[in-house]
Amino acid sequence: MTVTHHIVFTCDPAQASLTSDICADWLTKHDLAPALRELGPGKAFEADVTAAQAHGLDVAQLSHHAAMHQADVNLVSTTNRRKELLVADMESTIIEQECLDELAELLNLRPQIADITERAMRGEIEFEPALRERVALLKGLPEETLAQIYEEKVTLMPGAETLISTMNAHGAVCALVSGGFSYYAEKIADWLGFDRWRSNTLTIVGGALDGTVGDPILGRDAKAEFLQKWQQEMDLTQDATLAVGDGSNDLAMIGLAGFGVAFRAKPLVAEAAAISITYGDLTGLLYLQGFTDSEFAG
Repeated sequence: MTVTHHIVFTCDPAQASLTSDICADWLTKHDLAPALRELGPGKAFEADVTAAQAHGLDVAQLSHHAAMHQADVNLVSTTNRRKELLVADMESTIIEQECLDELAELLNLRPQIADITERAMRGEIEFEPALRERVALLKGLPEETLAQIYEEKVTLMPGAETLISTMNAHGAVCALVSGGFSYYAEKIADWLGFDRWRSNTLTIVGGALDGTVGDPILGRDAKAEFLQKWQQEMDLTQDATLAVGDGSNDLAMIGLAGFGVAFRAKPLVAEAAAISITYGDLTGLLYLQGFTDSEFAG
C-alpha cells in the first residue's frame, strides 16, 4: 500500500525523553503497528501511514496520550515534504520576547501594554488598533533604548539557529515577517541568515519615539500576502511552503502554507492549525520535514 503520510513524534530536545517503545505503545492504542524510524535520539521518531490509515486516525486523541509525556504528535503529508520557502513570525517564535513589552518596562508600563499584547495575540482585539494604542504609550522614549533592549533582553528561541542554518544549507529561502519593529527584525534576520524580512517601522523624531508607527501596518493580512507573493516569485506550489507563528495575526499565513505550524501558540492558533508544536523547540520543524540530526547544520 502507498505511503501518503507520516506520523511524527517530537519532544523537547533538552529532555530527549522519547523512545520507540513509547511511540509504538501510542500507535498500538490506535490499532497501528508501523515500523518506527528514529530522526533524533530520544527527540523524534516517525512512522509511515497510508491514506486510509491517515483518514481514520484520531490525531487529537493520539496527541492526548503524547501530551502526558510532554511530546507532540503531528500527521504530515509526504508531498513536497522538504519545503523550499519558510516564512516565520519573529516575536515569541524566532525570538523569545515581545520587544514592545520590553520597551514598555522602561516606562513602568509593562503590565498595561503586555495585557493588550496578549489580548491581540489571542485574537480578542484587532492587531492594528492594538499596535497603535501600545506604541502611543511609548511616546518620548529615547531612540537608544531600542539598542538597549536588543543587547540586554533579546534571546533566540531554542532551535532557531539550527532551523535557519539547516534550511539554508538545503537550498530553502527563509523569510522573517513581523508585526513588531524593523529595528529588531533587520538585526535578527542578519544574525540568523534570513534571506528577506518585513516588519513595522517606529517613527522617530528628535531622537525619541513620537508614539506612532509607519503605514501601512504589517499585520495578519500582510503576512499572508507576503507568503503568497514570495511563493509566486519562486514559482512554487502551495505544498512547498512552510509558515510558523504563535499569535492570531499569524493565522492567515499558517492557513495558506503547505505546512502551517502553530509554535507554542495561543489556544486559538493551536486549535486552528493542522500542525502544532507545544513541547518541542524549533528543530521540530526540521523533524516534520523528515530531517535527521545528522543532516542538521549549524
